[in-house]
Amino acid sequence: FKLRPITFSNNSCYLPPLRCPAVARMETRDESPEGYLIHGGRTPNNELSAALYVLSVDSRGCNRKLTLRCEEKELVGEVPSARYGHTASVVHSRGKRACVLFGGRSYRPPGQRTTETWNSVVDCPPQVFLVDLEYGCCSAHYLPELTDGQSFHLALSRGDSVYLLGGHTLSSDSRPPRLYRLRVELLLGSPKLSCEVLDNGLSITSAIATRLDSGHEYVILGGYQADQQKQLQCCSVVLDETGICIDPREAPAWNGEISGSRVWFGGSLGKGHALIAVPAEGNPAPADAFYLYQVSFKQEGGGEEVTQGYSQESTDMEDSTPLEDSEELYFGRDPHELEMLASDGEGDTYNEEDEEDESQTGYWIRCCSGCQVDGNTWEPFYSTELTRPAMIFCSKGEEGHWVHAQCME
Repeated sequence: FKLRPITFSNNSCYLPPLRCPAVARMETRDESPEGYLIHGGRTPNNELSAALYVLSVDSRGCNRKLTLRCEEKELVGEVPSARYGHTASVVHSRGKRACVLFGGRSYRPPGQRTTETWNSVVDCPPQVFLVDLEYGCCSAHYLPELTDGQSFHLALSRGDSVYLLGGHTLSSDSRPPRLYRLRVELLLGSPKLSCEVLDNGLSITSAIATRLDSGHEYVILGGYQADQQKQLQCCSVVLDETGICIDPREAPAWNGEISGSRVWFGGSLGKGHALIAVPAEGNPAPADAFYLYQVSFKQEGGGEEVTQGYSQESTDMEDSTPLEDSEELYFGRDPHELEMLASDGEGDTYNEEDEEDESQTGYWIRCCSGCQVDGNTWEPFYSTELTRPAMIFCSKGEEGHWVHAQCME
């Protein structure tokens, strides 16, 4: 199990390293490929982003090689402010779809900052933002049922409804067992939003929700029930036409490293699988070293019985790249592609000849005529640069351009 950089197409925009952004998956629709919406997040400079990126598949190679395309969506209207720790969801109504943004944290407004609170964060106002994915038009909505800001909650969507579970409120330092249902009607002219407060919510933050199949059945695992107190239990969540059903589910038998660690994070791998990382401990503790585990919840033969377990994927500290508390994005393959890989016997084979010379393609190395970055000798500016230098936007010229940090004067 080894991490490798993903290739981006030449017409992609720069996607900066982001921590705790809101991420929503977009299913394949008409001629549009599957992709992800990425909004907000914290940059390596501790600045907050307000940009909305659309990440989609540009092309697939026959040997697990994936080329992605990143596009920054221009937003107009009541644009959501820069934030992190919020959620993004895609809703469908009347043949249209839109993105719903809610929650998160941001820095104090400039007029409320003092020397002591200059870099402190606060809850964002409990507004619901609706983003038209075709034209980028944004609208903000206040709903009387949403009285407090919340962050690091879960958002699950089905059709025209979004369910908000758990979350942390910074002003009261609490994790109340909340459960809301947002309903969005994309009417001609102006949308209509409503909110319903439901019982039997979850008191949890930073949890992972992985979908079991192509339907709307999820397993919720990970996260925290208190400061530095992990939530080791799992829940089963089913969304249907009548609402939501939450039931406890037996958790895997966590080993000592997972049970004893105060910190864990990860993301969904799709189809009932999730990736969990815990820091490696030792004396002295190795820097930027993690144990990776794959947790699986599999449904057998269309019945109701579910098998579960986990496997340790990597303990190799030599070649592993540093991990950040970020999202894991999963791009699935069509069934006929998987059958081709299996029949050819190339599913697990890595062919070095299939790799492009990344020093000559894409926007990763050469960024301007005066670029001084040598891909073989550069030294990183930030811990999140991983295998390629960070880039900074330069406003010189008519439309500006991206320049590597080491090329800036």
